[in-house]
Amino acid sequence: MSLLIAPSVLAADFGRLAEEVAAVDRAGADWIHVDIMDGRFVPEISFGPPVVRAIRRATAKPLNVHLMVVEPERSLASYAEAGADHLLVQAEPGSTVHLHRVLSQVRELGKKSGVVIDPATPLVWIEHVLHLADIILVMTVNPGFGGQKFLPEMLPKIAALRALCAERGLHPHIEVDGGQDAKTVRSVVEAGADVIVAGTAIFGTQDYGAAMDGIRRCAGQQGGCA
Repeated sequence: MSLLIAPSVLAADFGRLAEEVAAVDRAGADWIHVDIMDGRFVPEISFGPPVVRAIRRATAKPLNVHLMVVEPERSLASYAEAGADHLLVQAEPGSTVHLHRVLSQVRELGKKSGVVIDPATPLVWIEHVLHLADIILVMTVNPGFGGQKFLPEMLPKIAALRALCAERGLHPHIEVDGGQDAKTVRSVVEAGADVIVAGTAIFGTQDYGAAMDGIRRCAGQQGGCA
C-alpha cells in the first residue's frame, strides 16, 4: 500500500478551520483526521457533529473521524449524517462493551469501520473483530492531547498487528497517530503502518505541502530523507 497522510485538524487554527482544511486538501492530504473528544473517555472536549458538518463542506477528501467517546453507539448516526466517511471507535471497555456490535453498526451505516487501540491496550483485545475493521488505528501516544512525543515502544505492536492480519488474509489500513513527523515516519512504515496522522508536524509549519512531502520522503515514498 502507498502511504496516506491524514492531517489532524486538532492542530489547526480553529478560528480559520474551513480555510485550514481547504489548505491541507490543496497541499496533498489524502484524508482529513478529526478527533472527537467528549471529556469523559479523555479529559478534553473537542468537536461535535456541527463542526464535522462544517469540515465536510470544506473538502471532498475522506473524513477520518476518531471517536474518543463513551458509548459511541449513541452518536454513530449523527456523525455519519454530518459527513464522516470513516468512523473509528476505541476498543477499550471504558468506551464501549459492545465493540463487535458498534463496528457492525458502522458498516450498516455505509461507512468504513475502524477500531483504535491505546498504548496500554494489547492486540488480544481486538483479535475477535479484525475482520470487521477496514482501518486499525494504533495510538503512539496516550490519547487526549496534541503535541505529545512518539512512543517508540509501540513499533513492535504495529509489526505484530500487520503480521497477524497477514496471517488471517486481512488487509486493513494500519493507521498511526501520535507524535508523527518526518523523524518518526520511517520506523512506523517499516513496522507496517500505511496511514500517518500528523497534526503539529503539518499545521505547525508555514508550508503544508512541503511538510507532507517531507513526511513522504522520509518514509521512503519519494526518494530519501535529507
